[in-house]
Amino acid sequence: MGLQERRKIKELQDTVFPGRAKEIEEICGAAIPYDVDWDSFDGDLEGLNFLDNGSCHRLNMALRTICVDDLGKEAVREGLKLIRLRNVAGAQEMKIGFTDGVLEMHCAYALKSDGFFSDSAIAAVLEKSL
Repeated sequence: MGLQERRKIKELQDTVFPGRAKEIEEICGAAIPYDVDWDSFDGDLEGLNFLDNGSCHRLNMALRTICVDDLGKEAVREGLKLIRLRNVAGAQEMKIGFTDGVLEMHCAYALKSDGFFSDSAIAAVLEKSL
């Protein structure tokens, strides 16, 4: 992994993800951690540059639609325990799932908007199992 990628990962770990976790706590009332497969971004600075917008921002938008009332907030607090993110090479490898409290998204971040899931798709996956 190159220097630019390591710098971007450090920025994401030290600044971006703590801020996004705080937003999630404000939205639903519970801190929900991220688990990022950093190795999957090896050699993909472009993907790292779109990680926040592609997953974190869109997840928070999805959570805002679910957590419009106390029932939604409670469902998220009780049901969502971990957010796992992985970078994949192409759109054919993308997948999203929610099992045993873990929301897992495999996105092709370097493809920009063609490489990640919409907030409505994320909300639909969560609402189906919460």
